Amino acid sequence: MKKTILTGLRPTGNLHLGHYFGACQNYLKMQDQYEFYLEIADVQALTDNFQHPEKVRLNVFEITKDLLAIGLDPAKVNFFIQSKIPEIAELTIFYSNLVTVSRLERNPTVKSEIGQKKELFGANGESITYGFLGYPVSQAADITVFDGELVPVGDDQLPLLEQCREIVRKFNSIYGKILKEPQQVLSSTTRVKGLDGNEKMGKSLGNAIYLVDDLDTIQKKVMNAVTDPKKIKKDDPADPSICMVFYYHQLVNSKDTVSKVCTECKKGKRGCVQCKKELIEAMYQFLQPIQQRRRYYEEHEEVVLDILEQGSKKAKKKATQQMKKIKQAMKIDY
Repeated sequence: MKKTILTGLRPTGNLHLGHYFGACQNYLKMQDQYEFYLEIADVQALTDNFQHPEKVRLNVFEITKDLLAIGLDPAKVNFFIQSKIPEIAELTIFYSNLVTVSRLERNPTVKSEIGQKKELFGANGESITYGFLGYPVSQAADITVFDGELVPVGDDQLPLLEQCREIVRKFNSIYGKILKEPQQVLSSTTRVKGLDGNEKMGKSLGNAIYLVDDLDTIQKKVMNAVTDPKKIKKDDPADPSICMVFYYHQLVNSKDTVSKVCTECKKGKRGCVQCKKELIEAMYQFLQPIQQRRRYYEEHEEVVLDILEQGSKKAKKKATQQMKKIKQAMKIDY
């Protein structure tokens, strides 16, 4: 039997190149190898978007279109909506007894995200909600309710997966060895930098190229990308290793082109404006096939809805079977 993979994406906006190179390329390879469950995590998106439910609802469908457009096959991948699987919420409650508040507060990923959301949770996290602090518990329920063995993650998500394993070990020590400890699957590109040089491309950071961006939008964003600050004149030599334009050339261009850009940049034979214009064209050509496939789903919303309904039904069946075992072990199978 194929091993089970579980991964999820929060529907807070369209996918960007960070998602594509950091995770989605891996999904394309794995869909042929595993029993693949892909969660559209609307409940977890509400932990920091609770005041904008309409945004989350809209993006459930937007993000699904993006995933289908990159080439994920609904015959191989079970797309499902988190809120359609009540067993996840039920298991989250059970797990909440197995992890302390202080442990959740120490989680590096949680601490980092609280720091990025000062407007919502206060400068020192004094307004953090119970739901947001506890979302690693919900993620543990996501994984284990499907008996997930492998989880594709970026390196910034590893603390969350370790917390899941801690919960699994605690559960098994009390109720018997029912749950599997999930293992990570790291992408070869675990994190994609932003156009501003930030170590992470992110929706909230305003430094991302989205899969749906048109040519005009790409032009505006790339023309503002960070380059070597020491390069003042067109014929000044520069260091491509600190230039975000060269960084993106490496993602979307051929090896020969990348080598040419690097050599010319170091020798002062390439101006930044020329380099940015070439990147804009390359990036646009890279995104065109994705955007063309996406247009089909934009014109056939009923297909997207059916994919989510069918995937959620299959996910519900799997979760129901797993919860039966869990409740028997916990002596609450009345």
